[in-house]
Amino acid sequence: MRASIDIGSNSLLLLVVDDAGHALHDEATVVGLGRGLGETGAFDEGRLAHARAVLGRYAATAARLGVPPASVRAVATSASRRATNAAAFYADLRAETGLDVAVISGEEEARLTWEGAFAGLTLPTGPHLLCDPGGGSTEVSVGTHARVLFRTSLEIGTVRLTEAFLGYGEVDPDAYARLCAHVDAQVATLALPVTPVAAVAVAGTATTLCAAELGLARYDGARVHGAPLTGAALRVWTDALRASGPAERRVRVAVSPERADTLLAGAVILDRVLARAGLAHYVVSDRGMRWALV
Repeated sequence: MRASIDIGSNSLLLLVVDDAGHALHDEATVVGLGRGLGETGAFDEGRLAHARAVLGRYAATAARLGVPPASVRAVATSASRRATNAAAFYADLRAETGLDVAVISGEEEARLTWEGAFAGLTLPTGPHLLCDPGGGSTEVSVGTHARVLFRTSLEIGTVRLTEAFLGYGEVDPDAYARLCAHVDAQVATLALPVTPVAAVAVAGTATTLCAAELGLARYDGARVHGAPLTGAALRVWTDALRASGPAERRVRVAVSPERADTLLAGAVILDRVLARAGLAHYVVSDRGMRWALV
């Protein structure tokens, strides 16, 4: 038995697999750990309490399935790289639960996501691009199954952009234009070494938008994994989300309403990276870093 925990800026994910690599438990909880970080530089105490409760439950679930907390591979990403109180929080968490959390670099995050994202996907032969828009940063990699040729971490993430430009209420058109200009400037720095023949999108923003595009009332990873998400669909979603207030956004993405407020920023990131790659659609992956960790 093996288990991993991925502590992101928006979501906390737990995966437990058996010795053959089959998932026994696969769970994601939106905590929004990175919310408010740009204003204070520190994790909000209320969100830390929520994260502590979720991670304690995850440790207990892994132990019940045969993986003691000390053997769980737990990593934290962008928000934890920036938060001034992250180290103290993870020291306390280890004392309370036995979980030993490693805060990893953006480069390591990109590498692990690459290793996990392609499992079970059918893609054309040639170089592939992988886009992973997280809450605090976006990892972009290009390579083949054999090796990664290029990887980078862009300092644009769904929570980070939402708080810096949009807020959580009605979308101001001028603020939205500034967000798009900021994302465009960041994406313009991508110097792709080769032209990819296919693009893969991974993580909660991509899977939620794909599930909503499929019309799912409840999330179904088996249907999402390998499904297409086109640039045209992304632009339809950006138009719909920026014209919607908070309540309407939750109705539009009823499959995962807790992500509704940050999906607009995520859709912009995905659209701009896809255009930079010169491709018409993503293949969506329901897998990612948690799978590489196990």
